[in-house]
Amino acid sequence: MLSLSFSPCPNDTFMFDAMVHQKIDTEGLSFAVRMADIEALNHAAFDEAAAITKLSYHAAALVADKYKILPAGSALGYGNGPLLVSKEAIAPEQLADLPVAIPGKYTTAALLLKIAFPQVNRLEEMIFSDIETAVASGRAAAGTLIHEGRFTYADKGLRLIADLGQCWEQRTAQPVPLGCIAVSRKLDDATQQKIARVVRRSVEFALARPQESATFVAQHAQEMNPRVTAQHIRLYVTDFSVDLGDRGRAAVTQFFAEALKAGAINRLPEEVFV
Repeated sequence: MLSLSFSPCPNDTFMFDAMVHQKIDTEGLSFAVRMADIEALNHAAFDEAAAITKLSYHAAALVADKYKILPAGSALGYGNGPLLVSKEAIAPEQLADLPVAIPGKYTTAALLLKIAFPQVNRLEEMIFSDIETAVASGRAAAGTLIHEGRFTYADKGLRLIADLGQCWEQRTAQPVPLGCIAVSRKLDDATQQKIARVVRRSVEFALARPQESATFVAQHAQEMNPRVTAQHIRLYVTDFSVDLGDRGRAAVTQFFAEALKAGAINRLPEEVFV
């Protein structure tokens, strides 16, 4: 049995439902599942806590000596990046002196913020689902939203400062690499390849038969509004989730290069893909 860690967010539960519940051919593999917030998964990867794990692409660069990125299962695409929001009107030049909430220092959101607004230096880490409330209450002047917050911030009286994904796309003309599924380098090549096939099969099953995962998704969604859950899945599960392909790999490679320029990583990882 292989340890498998992913987040309770709808895009992950949607993609993993079929393999976790043996709705597809898993080629003899079975999985011991742990669900946790993405930053908790990022931290756990430093200790190689799971054989297969969801990671922020930022964290994937930092643990590339321990994990390789699978071709399937990524959240990577256009128009789906994190949003920087505030309650009061804030000009970008004011951000240097204000507390800005982030969903963890190893998240892609934190790195995209650093790339777009290098002047920001007062970062406050918190669980992603707490950021909207922190900004609305004034605990943080601004916050970087991921997941469901993208769809609900306006309803809570918050305003957009910048779409960090759009900033990335304008800078690079590449899709935004948000999160990936990674496999431990301790596993032999044949097992890594088997896992890659099973994950792809699970994603393809989910896209072909979306109602099959509805119960599993609803059990774990932070935002129980079915409309928001459906929007979330449509936004984060893309063709790149089935297979990164050359375009996806190029986007990830450029993301790692930008991370190096920003000082978020010390060296460029090599041979990162299964």
